[in-house]
Amino acid sequence: MLDEQAAKLSQLALAGIEREYPNKPANVMASEKDVLSPKQMHPAFYGCFDWHSSVHGHWMLIKLLKSHPQHANASASRAMLSRSLTAENLIVETKYFDQPENKSFERMYGWAWFLTLVAELHGWDDPQAKQWRVAVQPLEAKIVELTKAYLPRLSYPIRTGVHPDVAFALGQTYDYAIIVKDEELKTLIAKRAMDYYSNDRNYNTTYEPSGEDFFSPSLNEADLMRRILPQAEFAKWLTGFLPDLKTGANNRLLVPVEVSDVTDGKLVHLAGLNLSRAWCMRGIASHLAENDPRKELLENSYRDHLQAGLRYVFSGHYEGEHWLGTFVAYANL
Repeated sequence: MLDEQAAKLSQLALAGIEREYPNKPANVMASEKDVLSPKQMHPAFYGCFDWHSSVHGHWMLIKLLKSHPQHANASASRAMLSRSLTAENLIVETKYFDQPENKSFERMYGWAWFLTLVAELHGWDDPQAKQWRVAVQPLEAKIVELTKAYLPRLSYPIRTGVHPDVAFALGQTYDYAIIVKDEELKTLIAKRAMDYYSNDRNYNTTYEPSGEDFFSPSLNEADLMRRILPQAEFAKWLTGFLPDLKTGANNRLLVPVEVSDVTDGKLVHLAGLNLSRAWCMRGIASHLAENDPRKELLENSYRDHLQAGLRYVFSGHYEGEHWLGTFVAYANL
């Protein structure tokens, strides 16, 4: 990625993070006192249409500052992050989760993206970033607490092509646990991943995608398991789970999808599907032996999906632009 591309992506987040409306709040109102504006409820993460999109928009600004510190929107990104990631704002965000009605708010998609944001800040030797890292600690602690309490109670995995998919969230949270050295969380996620997915076999790719998917449940699962299993064990598990992958024959997972209407907030999800498939394929391929035929197959499909997804990112329509840039940045890690 070039500085020019980083600047273009950052502009998408800059245009949305402080844009309060349109907005899709997901709060439960327990009484009249809970009738609040998005900014009153979420002083840090009120923009970008919804809470999770704001969170991963913040992550993208941080990621691009680290990877391209001199891009054209770097100063504007720093200023916005400093307005948003304050100790006062994050305390309000944390207290929101203390309300009984909100304990499942953004579970686990938004939680995982927030921990990804924290992981991006962690260890960054930058004066402003160190301030932001301190500011996010209360909400970090709350979300880790909620995660550790929730996973032992989640008897079955949630498999879906949209936000609640558990495999995606577990993968991001596992990466966070490694970076911040939370061995308890890392062990818990590894155990639950094995409980949920280790015996999965003969997944039927014919039923993917659904019409509003921005995730592939099967590829999310495989991308999680490559984090958990040693290389040889993972290769064997992958053969059992996606047996048709070795040849690529009639495998719909390997064919990028088209978006029929970028102005439809649900149909444009398919643009994100291309990008999330891309990062999953690259992750899976990274954990296969060099002589494994699936490695080249997945690497080629990664490039095809990335290019297909990029076609829709700068559409001029907020329905996709408030979040798709983040998926591009994550697919280019």
